[in-house]
Amino acid sequence: MLSLDDGIKAVKLARSVIERYVKNNTTPASELKGIFSEKQGVFTTLHTFPEHDLRGCIGLPLPIMSLKEAIIESAKSATRDPRFPPLEENEIDNIIIEVTILTKPELINVDRPQDYLSNIEIGRDGLIVEQGFYKGLLLPQVPIEQGWEKEEFLSHTCMKAGLLPDAWADKNTKIFKFSGQIFTEIEPRGKIREKNLDGSNN
Repeated sequence: MLSLDDGIKAVKLARSVIERYVKNNTTPASELKGIFSEKQGVFTTLHTFPEHDLRGCIGLPLPIMSLKEAIIESAKSATRDPRFPPLEENEIDNIIIEVTILTKPELINVDRPQDYLSNIEIGRDGLIVEQGFYKGLLLPQVPIEQGWEKEEFLSHTCMKAGLLPDAWADKNTKIFKFSGQIFTEIEPRGKIREKNLDGSNN
């Protein structure tokens, strides 16, 4: 778990990476230590301000590099999310940056697919769906923001993986869950708060 102070540092690092990368195609060095040296998964999300439309969201779901390195990589990648045009310099003052620190994904073992519903909690869990080469991830805040029930959450994660909506009921599909700590700017370069998964801010 990150403290609020660490969360503020994480978002500020992501902001500095994004600004430097978009303007100069370079990345800043970071001297952050402590928890930032530990391996953790992380996603960086960009939203337009004040509309709060998604502008980019990319990350590393598995703890394969230090948190500091993962923030740098995910922040760079979020500016080049293939679903959107590359982020331009004139947009930097009109985006808010959100960093989600992930726990290690845990495989949900069930006897029958319907049991997934009792093993998932909206407002706590993010999901990863995996079937062969297909893989999709949705962060814990997504079903809250979209107003989805558990089955809708599973279906949309399947579609994110490029699978049919009911692929979660296929015995060849693996479902993983994880949780996350979310830190976000309230406005561009403004105050940074930890966001609860019910959408409120601490």
